[in-house]
Amino acid sequence: MSPTYILTLSCPDQPGIVHGVAGLLFTLGGNITEAAQFNDAQTGLFFMRVQFACEQTTQAGLENALAELAAQWRMSTELKRADTKMSTVILVSQHGHCLNDLLFRFKSGLLPIDIRAIVSNHRDFYQLAASYNIPFHHIAVTAASKADAEARQLDIIRNEGAELVVLARYMQVLSDPMCRALSGKAINIHHSFLPSFKGARPYYQALDRGVKLIGATAHYVTADLDEGPIIEQDVARVDHSLTVDDLTSIGRDTESQVLARAVKWHSEHRVLLNGHKTVIFK
Repeated sequence: MSPTYILTLSCPDQPGIVHGVAGLLFTLGGNITEAAQFNDAQTGLFFMRVQFACEQTTQAGLENALAELAAQWRMSTELKRADTKMSTVILVSQHGHCLNDLLFRFKSGLLPIDIRAIVSNHRDFYQLAASYNIPFHHIAVTAASKADAEARQLDIIRNEGAELVVLARYMQVLSDPMCRALSGKAINIHHSFLPSFKGARPYYQALDRGVKLIGATAHYVTADLDEGPIIEQDVARVDHSLTVDDLTSIGRDTESQVLARAVKWHSEHRVLLNGHKTVIFK
């Protein structure tokens, strides 16, 4: 079978971009199997995702030709093999529902990721990691040790060649340097429908406000707590009779599903950053 690639790009919107991309791939022997585009009228930017098969040109040849096209159209481009699983490191604390869900989907082949390591500030899930033959790293975090702990975490992430870091209910606020180091490749799950109930204990906040819907939000990590570009959200209906424990129990399923969808779309290169927002080609 012909090698299959995924090309994602963004640039200032102008006539002829689709023609230019499709024409270049045609001349290189490419056959487009999936394509999606979006013109953002607010920012004047154009976004595109193209999946194509090509056996007449090597990946290096494709990248060289795309570099020339990018210079012509002032594009940012990324080319990836569609059959390559995204190397991933998961950070977790003491709530394991999202971790367990991701591990099951990974093992079942439902997510195109390769989980290289699990890092935690607690020891709770070392046996779970071992059951999947995934290295487990316990790195305790205190106010005094935070900088050293994050340096050790970054060493693991870099040594594993991780293209994606998933905060699967990792209950530590990352420092600004850590956020910058992971910019665009770290996904957090927040147990609230942002921008409502940011920060700690959102289910308590939800109960206090008497909301009728609780939710979960998967977003990219930034230095601004719980304000990174949103990838996916969902909600569950609740009522006045429920306790905080009830809300927490209901919310776990929503959190797991939202995070799994965000990880899937990111690892399939379907999410493009658009300032403080995202463009998602589902």
